Amino acid sequence: MAFPKDTRTMVIVGAGVAVVAAVAAAMFFGAGNPNDPDNVPPAAEGGLKIDLAEAPTLEPTRELRCYVSGQFVGMATLANCAERNGVATGTLDVGLDATGALAAASFTPPPALPVDEPKVQVVNPSAPAQAPQPAGPVEGQCLRHVGSEWRQVGQGMNQAECVNALYAGTCIRTPGEAQYGRWNDVTLRLVPRRVEVSTDNANFRTYADQNRQCQFPRL
Repeated sequence: MAFPKDTRTMVIVGAGVAVVAAVAAAMFFGAGNPNDPDNVPPAAEGGLKIDLAEAPTLEPTRELRCYVSGQFVGMATLANCAERNGVATGTLDVGLDATGALAAASFTPPPALPVDEPKVQVVNPSAPAQAPQPAGPVEGQCLRHVGSEWRQVGQGMNQAECVNALYAGTCIRTPGEAQYGRWNDVTLRLVPRRVEVSTDNANFRTYADQNRQCQFPRL
């Protein structure tokens, strides 16, 4: 029976094939599944993702895509875009829009606050003073603004429960669009990638970040 003159050649070739196969497998699995929604590139997610405070190096003369009332109106500097929106420059939301380009937009302004019925508390001066109770989780009324009116979503909710009841499963995609709600005396605002809160119905700060599945994993 005939054998190769140098069996070492076959061993070396076999080892080389194994190495190439291992590298190819690592590249394939490391790249991830392109159909996995978690691997969608940032430019395809839609909506603005960073605010002006996170873009301190943006040059005043740089033009970016400007949105007014959710509609693209052309290229403009931050100052010009703010003027078109009728707001101060610092109130614009700046980030990447659905095209992946840098954009600026002004959020839909908050609606008028709901009018609460006056509450009359009857005080009995002869009643003994109540001992202070330990503080517990704050609960209150949760409202959603729909059309031109406020609608009750629930009562006896804490703030996190109200946010989830209002916005879990709902994402904002259009630059400048916002959905409003109320929890007790706090205004809630759903904007791209986050929920913001305000105690004066004018100045908002981030309360919770939203993931790509439109959920709030930290609430």
